[in-house]
Amino acid sequence: MKLTKKRSHYFAAMLALPVTVAFVINAPATAATNPYSDVTVKDGHYDAIIELTEQGVVTGVTKTLFQSTKPATRGEAALFIANALGFDQTSGKNPNFKDLTTNSPYYGAVVALYERNIIGGYTDGTFRPNAILKRSEIAKMLTLAFELEVANVTKTKFADVNAIKDANTKRYIQTLIDYGITMGTTATTFSPYATLTRGQLTTFLHRAITATDDFTIISVE
Repeated sequence: MKLTKKRSHYFAAMLALPVTVAFVINAPATAATNPYSDVTVKDGHYDAIIELTEQGVVTGVTKTLFQSTKPATRGEAALFIANALGFDQTSGKNPNFKDLTTNSPYYGAVVALYERNIIGGYTDGTFRPNAILKRSEIAKMLTLAFELEVANVTKTKFADVNAIKDANTKRYIQTLIDYGITMGTTATTFSPYATLTRGQLTTFLHRAITATDDFTIISVE
């Protein structure tokens, strides 16, 4: 059997299933409860926020406030990505970032992503967990974290991305386009240098999970 990988850590479990199993039908999901007073169905990120909160992937700034429009930080992105991919956040070698203590709520997630070369620190020895992320930065993090196949093209449908000089940044953004993870801020703009919000981060994560949460059988030999 030849498989094309979308999420490598599913392989062992799937291959262990009896060969007579053709498919699995998931039980209908029950409606999730909305714990946030500031998130309504009119919010474009509503479904992603509620579903990923119920699954323990994302959390609000308090138990009753999510603050969808608040800027997302490097620490939050690391934590949410590690949660989404089920990374072990209880072990790993301390990267010794000067501004990240072992009792930080982001410490375990940062270690997990750092060991996998998904994120790195700065030349001054800091990680800057409270630094605000740009939309172009999350493109690279998601591509590496979800092991997406990086796009070969460097010309996108977004005029403001085509103006970027760094070819790799363009490729990471195009990768998100290819997987349906981003639709852009308009039909022709991605806003690569705009601040990434918590709502956008959650929607990107939700789409990345949806795009990679399976495998495809190419042929049976």
